[in-house]
Amino acid sequence: MKYSLLMTVAAVALTAGVAGAADLKFKPGEDSKFHWDSYEELKKTDLKGEQLTIFGPWLGPDQALFESVLAYFSEATGADVRYTGSDSFEQQVVVDLEAGSAPNISVFPQPGLASDMAKRAFLTPLGKETSDWLVQNYAAGQSWADLGTYAGKDGEKAFYGFPFKADVKSLVWYSPENFQDAGYEVPQTMEELKALTEKIVADGGTPWCIGLGSGAATGWPATDWVEDLMLRTTTPENYDKWVSNEMKFNDPIVLNAINDFGWFAKNDKFVAGGAGAVASTDFRDSPKGLFTSPPQCYMHRQASFIPSFFPEDVVVGEDADFFYFPAYADKDLGKPVLGAGTTFTITKDSKAAEAFIKFLETPIAHEIWMAQKGFLTPYKGVNPEVFTDPTVRKMNDILLNATTFRFDGSDMMPGAIGAGAFWTGMVDYVGGKSAEQVADTIQKAWDGIKK
Repeated sequence: MKYSLLMTVAAVALTAGVAGAADLKFKPGEDSKFHWDSYEELKKTDLKGEQLTIFGPWLGPDQALFESVLAYFSEATGADVRYTGSDSFEQQVVVDLEAGSAPNISVFPQPGLASDMAKRAFLTPLGKETSDWLVQNYAAGQSWADLGTYAGKDGEKAFYGFPFKADVKSLVWYSPENFQDAGYEVPQTMEELKALTEKIVADGGTPWCIGLGSGAATGWPATDWVEDLMLRTTTPENYDKWVSNEMKFNDPIVLNAINDFGWFAKNDKFVAGGAGAVASTDFRDSPKGLFTSPPQCYMHRQASFIPSFFPEDVVVGEDADFFYFPAYADKDLGKPVLGAGTTFTITKDSKAAEAFIKFLETPIAHEIWMAQKGFLTPYKGVNPEVFTDPTVRKMNDILLNATTFRFDGSDMMPGAIGAGAFWTGMVDYVGGKSAEQVADTIQKAWDGIKK
C-alpha cells in the first residue's frame, strides 16, 4: 500500500481474544437502524469449542475497531476468535504460510500478494456462490468479484478473496467558501472540470495544488492521477491489461492517460508554484494552499486520508469538502472509482473459517464498523443511516454509485515497477520528459523483470 510505505513504525504483532457480550459496542436490538435480524440469524451457527485465528494489518485503534466487529461473531456463534495484527503483515504472512503455521483467515491489504499465495496453493477457494453473492450485492459487484479471483497452482481461476473494508481515491478536495466567493460550482463531468480549471486561470486564480514529494517514495501521488485517468479514458479491461503488462506501458492508450495528467500538472498557470514545483512540493504540504487567504489554489486531487494533513483548525464538511473526480461525459465509461481496501482469505480451512466468510455477507458485519469510523463498504444491503460522520457517508455514496471499481494499479504491479520505475518516471515526466520517454523507460524496467 502506497501510504503505508511512508510511515516508519516499529514492527509489532499483537494477539488478543475478542470481547464478550458485555463489551459489545452496540446492544443487539436497541437501535433499529442496525440489521439485528442478520445478527439473530447468525446465532443459528454453533461454533462452541471452535477457535478461529485471524491475521491482518491492523494495529492500535484500527485493531480495536475490527475486534468490535469480531465480538459479534464470537458472541453469536460461541467461537473463540483470536486476532493478530502486524505492520509487517506482508512479510510475516508469507513466512507463516511457508512454515505451515497459517491462521484460519488472512487479511491482505494488497490483492497482488493474495494472488501470489493462491498460485502457490496457500489459499482455499471460497466458491462460486460467494462470488455470485458479491456480484449481486456489492455496487459494481463484478469488479469486486474479479478483484478476488486468482489463478491457482494448476492455472485455473477461482474466487479466493472476499473484499471487506474499502478506501476511495477518486476525490477532489476544495474549500466551499472559496468556491462560493468566486461563484464556482462543483463540476459533474471531466469536461466541466477542465472548463473550471481554465476559468479559474481566466479569473486570475490558480486551479490546482499538486505535490509529488514523499521522501524515498516521491512520485506516488502522480500514479494515482494516471490510474484515475486510465479509468476515465479507456475501458476497465484495458486498465487490467495495463496493470498486468499485457498492455505495454508505452501503448498509446497509456500515453494518452499520462498526457491527460500532464494537461493538469505541466501547465504553469494551472498549478500553484508552477509546473516546476510539482515534483519538489511534499504531498503532505500541497493541500494547505486551499486554505490560505487569498487561496493559493482551489482544488486538490487526493485520497480520503489527506485531511490528516490539513491545518489543525480546518473542519472537514465546513472549511473543506470534496467531490467525485468526474468521468468524461463523451466517453460512456460510467462512473469508475479508484480505490484500495482489504481482502479476506481462508489460509487454513475450518468450519469456523467458512462461517466467518458467510458472516461478512451480513449487514451487521459492516454496520458495526460503519457506525464508528474509518469504514467504507460497497454493500448495497446496509443501512447508510448508521454512519455517524456525514463526510464518511458521502464518500460511501461515491462507492455505492460506482459502475466500475478498480484497485490502485501500482499496488498491483511488481514492486520494482509500481513502487519504483512508475514513481520515478512520473517525477521525470513533470520535470520535462515526454510521456513516450518515461513510458519507454518504465516498460524497459518491466521487460528486465520478465527475463
